[in-house]
Amino acid sequence: MSLKRNILDLRKRKEEVLQGGGEKAIEKQVKMGKLTARERVRAILDEDSFHEYDLFVEHVARDFNMEGKVLHGDGVITGTGTIYGRPVCIFAQDFTVAGGSLGLMHARKITKIMDHALKMRVPLIGINDSGGARIQEGVNSLAGYGEIFYRNTMASGVIPQISVILGPCAGGAVYSPALTDFVFVVENISKMFITGPSVIKTVLGEEISMEELGGARVHAETTGNAHFYAMSEMECFDQIKKLLTYIPWNNSKKAEAFPPQEPSGEFKIEDIVPSDPKLPYDIRHIIQSITDGSEFFEVMENFAPNIVIGFGRMDGNTVGFVANQPKVLAGVLDCDSSDKAARFIRYCDAFNIPIVTLEDLPGYLPGVDQEHAGVIRHGAKILYAYSEATVPKITVIIRKAYGGGYIAMNSRHMRADFVFAWPTAEIAVMGPEGAANIVFRKEIMEAEDPEAMRQQKIQEYKEKFANPYVAAAKGYIDEVIEPEQTRNMLLHALAVSENKEDRGPAKKHGVPPF
Repeated sequence: MSLKRNILDLRKRKEEVLQGGGEKAIEKQVKMGKLTARERVRAILDEDSFHEYDLFVEHVARDFNMEGKVLHGDGVITGTGTIYGRPVCIFAQDFTVAGGSLGLMHARKITKIMDHALKMRVPLIGINDSGGARIQEGVNSLAGYGEIFYRNTMASGVIPQISVILGPCAGGAVYSPALTDFVFVVENISKMFITGPSVIKTVLGEEISMEELGGARVHAETTGNAHFYAMSEMECFDQIKKLLTYIPWNNSKKAEAFPPQEPSGEFKIEDIVPSDPKLPYDIRHIIQSITDGSEFFEVMENFAPNIVIGFGRMDGNTVGFVANQPKVLAGVLDCDSSDKAARFIRYCDAFNIPIVTLEDLPGYLPGVDQEHAGVIRHGAKILYAYSEATVPKITVIIRKAYGGGYIAMNSRHMRADFVFAWPTAEIAVMGPEGAANIVFRKEIMEAEDPEAMRQQKIQEYKEKFANPYVAAAKGYIDEVIEPEQTRNMLLHALAVSENKEDRGPAKKHGVPPF
């Protein structure tokens, strides 16, 4: 066969494979409001940068009439490309081919590109759109999932792993996204669940829709399985590309620096916090008043909103922010917010991102529900994460810092590198009202006017303890600063700690309170 004929044969074979599951299957995909797998890959990557590999891989199943059945690419597309000119590895399950089901060769294509990403130290993006394990391949499908999970774990903390749920993701398949760093979901398209509605109806006799069980909003707001929520696939892809501007390509690097900017001036830091300490405010405005260009890229915005996490830049460099949100539950720590913050702290630490903590909370959330939900165990996660982190850690106490909450939010005792406090800071075992009722209980009860005496003792307690100066006198706070000084103090602290080295005791690994 001549070279020309060989080339024509190659082109014909490629054309057949690129049709995926065929015209009807593609039409069905489009009717569901979904892009095809290759359209998704091209939309995420820089134009004309995608290089597809293992195009001609086919399944090896022989049972249940599978022998001789053609599944182009075995239902998954893998390759490399660039985003903003920087290389990434990517795979996308093709729902038009056997419902994107995972068989042995399908899994091997994914694990091959995962191995490549880890070896080349570049981010891995996985687009999930699959009916789950290919039943016809039995245990081979389960083995494939196991190999993927193992690689997710080995790559954790080494390269960024991003999961995009753009269709069903059911059964064992959901655990790969759960092992990755960031999960993106899209309204009306993303579905994640261990058991489907039909199984729940059979077992429990309850009617439940797929959206109620595991739709995008459920995972963004209720379960915390999703980090970013979008209304369309294109919005989701924009979120992915924006995230990649804030994080490093692997754990041996730092995030790419951008030209420094001053805050926009839209948020005046001295005007944000009300003079009445009982009134709420939006902590995101504090963050936006100190970040470059007042930009803040929030993570898990809709889950456990009593704590705010996300990325901003200061002097052009990425910083991770962890901040109590006084406008939701007074910013208390509870089970979900502790989980949310702890995981983010560990991510920042793994990828060399300094952490700035903005503190304003009355402590951990009390109540039977929280106690029974394991607030002790969950709350300990944030203590562990801050203590373990070796990146620069800087705290600004804005208002309340009571009890265990004061310790947990990156206090000096968790080895914060710098701790600053505003003059409005209240650092104490508990709030003045509660403390006065306990400490001065006898005097209040015996007074002619108990309420007047209580108010007097509350004021005494405030003057003696509910301020930053007692903690500053003991060296627990480095400096009491004016609000307007916050950005400059943080910039200086970040610059000073840029080359920080902190090595703990030699050990295989710790045992966090998972």
